[in-house]
Amino acid sequence: MSRRAGRRRAVLAGLGVLAAATSPLARSVTWPAVLPGRPLHFPEDHGAHPQYRTEWWYLTGWLDPGTAPRGFQVTFFRNRPGIAEDLPVASAPRQLLFAHAALAVPEQGRLLHDQRSARAAWGLAFAREGRLDVAIDDWSLRMTESGGLHAEIRAAAFELDLDLSPSGPLLPEGTGGFSRKGPQPAEASYYYSWPQLRVRGQVRLATAERAIEGVAWLDHEWSTEYMAAQAVGWDWTGINLDDGGALMAFRMRAADGTPLWSGGTWRRADGSVRTLRDGEIEFHVLRTWRSPATGAVYPVSMRVSAPGLALELAPLFDSQELDARASVGTVYWEGAVEAREGGRRTGRGYLELTGYAGRLTL
Repeated sequence: MSRRAGRRRAVLAGLGVLAAATSPLARSVTWPAVLPGRPLHFPEDHGAHPQYRTEWWYLTGWLDPGTAPRGFQVTFFRNRPGIAEDLPVASAPRQLLFAHAALAVPEQGRLLHDQRSARAAWGLAFAREGRLDVAIDDWSLRMTESGGLHAEIRAAAFELDLDLSPSGPLLPEGTGGFSRKGPQPAEASYYYSWPQLRVRGQVRLATAERAIEGVAWLDHEWSTEYMAAQAVGWDWTGINLDDGGALMAFRMRAADGTPLWSGGTWRRADGSVRTLRDGEIEFHVLRTWRSPATGAVYPVSMRVSAPGLALELAPLFDSQELDARASVGTVYWEGAVEAREGGRRTGRGYLELTGYAGRLTL
């Protein structure tokens, strides 16, 4: 699908929401709260949780096509807007779906990206319950019969056909999958990661198609009240460490840049896990980059520190800003990064920087 068609779909989805909101049948709903003590259940929790307000499946990784390494992102978002749920038509916007896909191409020094959006209807766009199976037209992310994942993206400038197989267990974030995101207990998500996914498949760029291998990371979160009112965005990183370990770290930021809340999880090479509490993680800016397209200034190189751990994150290249205003209405930096200690590479992953081009709204 062309980028113009993707934007048209986003506009139509938005018009559908506005039309439903003004209908006499529209009504507000109450979304369930995210509460501690709810255990994660698999494979059911790989699937959608449509009663909650917001959910995403977020897949990132590095690909090695035999030439220059490349980064990739595939993200599906589900949103329950809470309006028009009583409309007796299949096209009512009870659930909205959005998708972003990006390929970081260092030899071109640019990020190729595309986006889609649609109402969940007619079997053309859906997020299934009970299993991981989410799609918008010919973009999809699914769990296979063997327990791995398959991602298929047909973007305007590139295509991805990826098989992902686990080399380690799932990683519940926070306390058993309950992850606080702010000073108020309700500001939280249910959240787990799946690091160290082995990747095999095909990537097409222009007219060339290459077999690739690599390593990836999956995040799955669902929530109702994700951000504190005073938060403008967050910094997040997920790193597949070269020794087989994994690190997730984040901080929620206020408008003046001060951290409102932080957290993370460090799984060491021996499989032991340390939960990093609020205040134990620090993000130190090493270098910034100003986007020539939006003027936003991003801290593209950071030092992430926690007790017993200090990593310097360096981007594959600077220009990895993703303009998603045609779908979810925001601009953010989403970049492939190397993790280094003492100048030596110790891992690869992704760094996400939101709220630098304007307050993020979920």
